[in-house]
Amino acid sequence: QVQLVESGGGLVQAGASLTLSCAASGRQFNRYIMAWFRQAPGKEREFVAATRWSDGSTNYADSVKGRFTISRDNATNTLYLQLNSLKLEDTAVYYCAAREGFVMSTTRTNYLYWGQGTQVTVSS
Repeated sequence: QVQLVESGGGLVQAGASLTLSCAASGRQFNRYIMAWFRQAPGKEREFVAATRWSDGSTNYADSVKGRFTISRDNATNTLYLQLNSLKLEDTAVYYCAAREGFVMSTTRTNYLYWGQGTQVTVSS
């Protein structure tokens, strides 16, 4: 059973940085896509970034490209999301997700495994 546990959220000011972590367990993830999604109050959950575990290739939503960086640590099975130059509109619950395969889907329903989420709040 795949388990995903996020951490690292918090309250920060606009322009600050934050690093989110997702501890993954229960599988060998070299055949998985790992991703970050986020959900703001009253909005649908949206794609943020994804990485192919086997080769580290990445895909980003246009809204975060150049500001956020997704990465993974094979040794510890940990997924990261580095958030820089945070904006008020980045406020959301951030979720780690996983799907088996090699296509970096941006569609929420294509991901089978989800963490419980971690809150990121950006203040002015």
